[in-house]
This record gives sequence, C-alpha cells and structure tokens, in this order.
Amino acid sequence: MTINKLPHSGMTVTEVGEFLRNPPAGFSVETLGSCYRVHNNNNNNKEESLVLIDDLESCGGTVVFQKSLGRKVKMHNLWEYTSMRKSLLSKRIYLLVSACRENFSTANKSGAGVLEQYVVSIDGNNPFIKWQMERGLDWTISSVAGESYRVEIDLTEALESWAAKNVTTDAPMEAKPVWRDASFTLKYYSDALFDFPHWFGFSKRKFKLRLT
Repeated sequence: MTINKLPHSGMTVTEVGEFLRNPPAGFSVETLGSCYRVHNNNNNNKEESLVLIDDLESCGGTVVFQKSLGRKVKMHNLWEYTSMRKSLLSKRIYLLVSACRENFSTANKSGAGVLEQYVVSIDGNNPFIKWQMERGLDWTISSVAGESYRVEIDLTEALESWAAKNVTTDAPMEAKPVWRDASFTLKYYSDALFDFPHWFGFSKRKFKLRLT
C-alpha cells in the first residue's frame, strides 16, 4: 500500500521511513547506531510545530522525537491550557498513526497486523481545522468547567476521507485499512477537592476533526 503525501485540506501523510530519510522543513534527523533522533528545529526562536508522538520502534530501530509532548498531554492550570490551546490553533500538529489490516486486534502486541506507520500532520491554522478545534475545545470546557477532564481529538474520519482519495492498494485486503492511534488526548487536572464527575468517568469528552 502506498499513500500520496501531497497536502490536502491542511493535512499531510508521510510514511515513517520516508519522514526519516527526507524530513520536512523544520526537522532534522540524527542517527546514533540503531536510534533515530528527530529534532524540531527553531525558526528564529519560534516553534512552528507541535509534536505529539511517543517513542516508537520502526525502521529497524528506536525513533525518538525531541521536544515531543507525547500523545497524551497533561495540563494543571489555566496558563498551561491557554498555552496549549494557542499552539493547537496556530501550529502544524504532528501525530503518529498506524494503518492496520481490517481484522487487526489491539490485543495483538506483535504488530503483525500493522501495514504501515505514518506521520500525520495537520495545520492548526487552517481555517476549517481551526474552526473545528475551537468549537470542540469550547464545548469541552463549558461542559466540565471547574473540573478535571479528558478530551480526545480524533482524526480517524479525516484519515478515512483522505485515504479514499489518495491510497493505492496492491491487494484486496488492503483496500480499507483500519486506522489505529489516530487521536491525541488532552488531560486537565483541576485542584478541586471533590472532583466526583472525573472520579466516576463522566468528564471524558471526544470530538472528531474532518476534512470536509
């Protein structure tokens, strides 16, 4: 299976190996034995990318994204939330996703069902993506004001829409890849003494980003 990596509606998809061989502008890759270190380079001391990728095993070695906040971002006060919100609405966001076989099970630890891993980037400053992000975050905050909460931003539908137009397949079983880990999570921890909604799991929210 191959995927065209040309930008579409503010999103690009690049196979991990290709990303390491030819990193996009703003990134450089350092090889240390079997370890790849991906550096997010500053442009005039201005961070233009928001990397939300955990360390991974790929391309025969370990890949570490320097300055990455990881897939699950924790915030403990209003300043941290405001800073994160500003980044989400202005920077290009990078996430690692896996295209898997249709019958892939998350319980399968061998990775045998994974067809390919990709670095997905979305432009938080793209008008349509920015509008969706603002609306989703506003809805989440208004729903759990003054409480701890967890909100998941899901890109599955965006990837399915994108892949329908850009994926070429070599085998019937690859016609409809299942996208795994196509989301990132914001976790806000309030200092409320009795945070019952959070304790009982009522403060979990989720919204989806779409391309059209």
